[in-house]
Amino acid sequence: MTPEPIGGHDGPYAAPILVAEQSVLPEWIDYNGHMNVGYYGLAFDRAIDQLFDHQLGNGEAFVRAAGQGLFVLQSSIQFLRELKQGQAFTVRFQLIDHDHKRIHFWAEIQVAGQTCATQEVLAMNVDHTSKRSTPFPNWLQARLAQMQADHAGLGHPDQLGARIGIRRV
Repeated sequence: MTPEPIGGHDGPYAAPILVAEQSVLPEWIDYNGHMNVGYYGLAFDRAIDQLFDHQLGNGEAFVRAAGQGLFVLQSSIQFLRELKQGQAFTVRFQLIDHDHKRIHFWAEIQVAGQTCATQEVLAMNVDHTSKRSTPFPNWLQARLAQMQADHAGLGHPDQLGARIGIRRV
């Protein structure tokens, strides 16, 4: 039996998708007086969970019911501006690519339209019993295709696939 979506919709999807506002919590502040590096990942993760729940229908309720969900294979975060306690921010989401079991996406933490951090992620759908990759349900493949088509006009961010290293002149 094919698992059904729990929430979400078939599109069209905003390009980009702006995920609900969050605020920097006091416990996220480190001894340098700004948001600690680890909490950027948490902030991105919370936003992506909301996106899966409200846009695609493959959020926590679906994962628990279907016994399958996305596992992150690779993630890269770039830190561009400090975030301070209490500061409100939104996360901007763009689907870069997908196939029958993987997604590649880009997200940005923004304050007043300025990008403070970026995250690039490659994730794969995994069956929780076998711990092996499994294709997305047909309805999710269709939703991802619609979202990718809706996001095609955005182009790719300049930092997409950025290498890490010390640049020598």
